[in-house]
Amino acid sequence: MTTRTRLLDPAVGGAMSALSKVAKQGLGDPALAELVVIRASQVNHCAFCLDMHLAIAREHGVSEKQLGLLAAWEEAEKVFDERERAALALTEAVTVLTAGFVPDEVYENAAKHFDEARLAHLIGLIVAINNWNRVMVGRRIPPGGYTP
Repeated sequence: MTTRTRLLDPAVGGAMSALSKVAKQGLGDPALAELVVIRASQVNHCAFCLDMHLAIAREHGVSEKQLGLLAAWEEAEKVFDERERAALALTEAVTVLTAGFVPDEVYENAAKHFDEARLAHLIGLIVAINNWNRVMVGRRIPPGGYTP
């Protein structure tokens, strides 16, 4: 496997970092933000982002039980509350667009749990992590480069 060392033009990387930061801050829930980015990174098979965001999630107090069951969140009903479940469903729907659109019921359920501004930040966060996943997977950046 070839590792490609230059990730992005610095201006592009800076813009992506700014989007991630603003979206996380606007969501207003650092633990939930990390669950969202970890779930998208699981779906996208991004080892670098998983390694990094698992460490950050632990810093924000996300439980080991939630981290361990995140890949099966739909079956782990008592581990994730309704708000978290709505965010995770939206994360998967926005991340995997092979069916065409985000299903109305998924969007409407998320809108019940997040006001308009926080929903916009949640979608921005999902878009941002999907961008980062594609950069890191596309450039074959291995895990282990993140230090808190």
